[in-house]
Amino acid sequence: MGRECHPALKGIIRGDREKKKLFRGSFSSREMEALAAICETVFPPLSGAAAAGAAGGEFEGRIDREDEAVRFFYESSGSQAPVPQEVAELLGRRGLLAAVIVVRVVLLVLSTRLGTLLLCGSLCVGGRWPYVNTFSSMGSDQREKVLRGWLKHRFLTPIRSAFVYLKVMCLYVLFSRVDEKGENPLWKAIGYQVDEEQEMSKPDQGRPLEKGIIETNYSTDLGLLQSLKQKGLEVTQDSKNKIYRIKCDAVIVGSGCGGGVAAAVLAGCGYKVVVLEKGNYYTHKDYSSLEGPSMDQLYESGGILPSCTANVLILAGSTVGGGSAVNWSASIRTPHAVLQDWAEKHGMELFGSKEYASAMDIVCKRIGVTDRCVEQSFQNKVLQEGCEKLGLEINAVPRNSSEDHYCGSCGYGCRRGDKQGTDYTWLVDAVNCGAVILSGCKAEQLVFEKNAPGRARRKKCTGVRAKSMNSDIENVLQFEAKVTVSACGALLTPPLLISSGLKNKHIGRNLHLHPVAMAWGHFPQDSSSQLSGTSYQGGIITLIHKVVEGNSNPNVQAIIETPLLGPATFTVLCPWESGLDIKDRLAKYARTAHLLTIVRDRGHGEVTREGIINYKMDSVDKENIRAGLRQSLRILIAAGADEVGTHRSDGLRMKCRGGTASEYQVEEFLDRVSAEDGPLAMDEKWTFYTSAHQMGSCRMGINEKEGAVDENGESWEAEGLFVCDASVLPTAVGVNPMITIESTAYCIANRIAEYLSKQGLLKSPKTRSDILMNGK
Repeated sequence: MGRECHPALKGIIRGDREKKKLFRGSFSSREMEALAAICETVFPPLSGAAAAGAAGGEFEGRIDREDEAVRFFYESSGSQAPVPQEVAELLGRRGLLAAVIVVRVVLLVLSTRLGTLLLCGSLCVGGRWPYVNTFSSMGSDQREKVLRGWLKHRFLTPIRSAFVYLKVMCLYVLFSRVDEKGENPLWKAIGYQVDEEQEMSKPDQGRPLEKGIIETNYSTDLGLLQSLKQKGLEVTQDSKNKIYRIKCDAVIVGSGCGGGVAAAVLAGCGYKVVVLEKGNYYTHKDYSSLEGPSMDQLYESGGILPSCTANVLILAGSTVGGGSAVNWSASIRTPHAVLQDWAEKHGMELFGSKEYASAMDIVCKRIGVTDRCVEQSFQNKVLQEGCEKLGLEINAVPRNSSEDHYCGSCGYGCRRGDKQGTDYTWLVDAVNCGAVILSGCKAEQLVFEKNAPGRARRKKCTGVRAKSMNSDIENVLQFEAKVTVSACGALLTPPLLISSGLKNKHIGRNLHLHPVAMAWGHFPQDSSSQLSGTSYQGGIITLIHKVVEGNSNPNVQAIIETPLLGPATFTVLCPWESGLDIKDRLAKYARTAHLLTIVRDRGHGEVTREGIINYKMDSVDKENIRAGLRQSLRILIAAGADEVGTHRSDGLRMKCRGGTASEYQVEEFLDRVSAEDGPLAMDEKWTFYTSAHQMGSCRMGINEKEGAVDENGESWEAEGLFVCDASVLPTAVGVNPMITIESTAYCIANRIAEYLSKQGLLKSPKTRSDILMNGK
């Protein structure tokens, strides 16, 4: 990946481009003029005197001392080229169509005097002819008042949503864009820098999947055909219909926590396995730790994937290794209470069995899980300090990396090659046993035929049709397999199954997201403090605190951990109150610690079409989030923060002068904490939630009325079609789900192997445990 996007990726965008050309095409000059004015209002140029008088904290007096980086930061404007142009381009590439339409309509309205009068009222009226100004002609103070009014207005939610979209895009572009050297001139002033080199913690493994990978984005039709044959696959060419027909025992769609494990188990049994991954293949040498390029190339929709109502911003890996390549290393076993719930309430006996317990042991051993940590990061020190001062229990978080793993940018790929994702473990096992991985290859439709009379399922899945993301490859790839495994995650497995004609009512429903809300605390730099470091350095999640309700029968309401927030993501989540305020918040970025609250959500959503996600929390989820936020704020105050707050739209915060606020002041502030709906709700106050865990959208059930698949992961509708990812989980897990997903996948993969053996396809005398426990 390095500093630049691979050429083959530059033309890849989400959505039906031709169908949406009208709204995704180039913005008109009038639209761009209004857009530039909004960008300038969001991030305005401020004089040194004005900024110095209000900045305080990290920046107090520095502008007067002519710190060039700080002066440049405060005098920079969001309207400076090419920022508005890049905002328009990003909106067209990544924005949901409905949002794009609303934004463009608002921009057009603001480009006219009458439209500006309707949306801005008397603030756009001047003292000279023609008296009514367009938005771009208004004074900066008036424009800022207009935007603040939109944010609070209950009945102008479409207008508010348009501004929120543009605020997010503008600040994201400003702080994620880099030059040819991988630098951003705004970073120095906020104390952010990207480590150029990170020492390898292990011997260089080169490209561990090299002998099994076919990178279709860098191939041609002929080259792909040759590569498939060289990897030992039986391929026939249908030149007339431009189809390559490839035979294998098992085709697996997705290479993450589910698909990687399934590939290793099945290939280890001697079956010919093909793995399809629409993302690209990168290793530690390719990673750059640059937030913008990394998000664009490693995440679904470039890391910009909101729910339809914009209440949740969703992160999902889209690369070889899936989420395991970009997650934060937390390797927590499935809680006993959750296993008991699934086994007893949902009738899934697997989760109460020795088989599942053994699977967790095998998974943890294979990916090198340890709960030891040599050095805590700044944010984890804050969590520990606050909990200890309050007498709260805090526990170590096991990680699939070494005990001295001090990488704060693993969400952008681990440059040390330390994190043991599927791309460094299970997929290596798979290719060592003959599996083939096609990157840049997207499954488009499952292939079915009528099943034999007397069979329990009417359909039989015979494979999948796929297409390379590389437009130079015209041939469709049709994989003909004994079993087909969908492991493309809880957001993409349902659309694949539904678009292929499956009808089970649970497909795409029961989607759980582990909604996350964050609290923050600012800690001034103090050489005498034990809380050294910056918010973006060090192990991301190494400690956890559980927020418990009740004593005799304790119930975990939420868990509190620490996040990775690059400067661009920081700006997305920050409430915007004014141009000066957002700059002052950014000025404190490096020493602002965040604590995230995760809840095991009872509310749920649905995803039946790719990229279209609906989700709603219930009242219990909101109350649990509120409890987590309140506890997080107590911890931050106890740790010595001089200011704390949440990401609520009104900028809820409190000055606490290094933990010296009175108990009365603290409790009064905590009483104001709430869990609001998203920006499209008709409420004055709202908030963004985030999600890095998606599950449950093709859940297991004891019958087709209770789930989309059975306990073996097999579709109730089609024989030979298995689902092997987070979507099969009966409910939310309540903790970071990697171990749960991989352990469930290990059990399902064993059952797929048993299914194949019953078809007379037992290939290997080795046992699966021998193969995987030895890593061979």
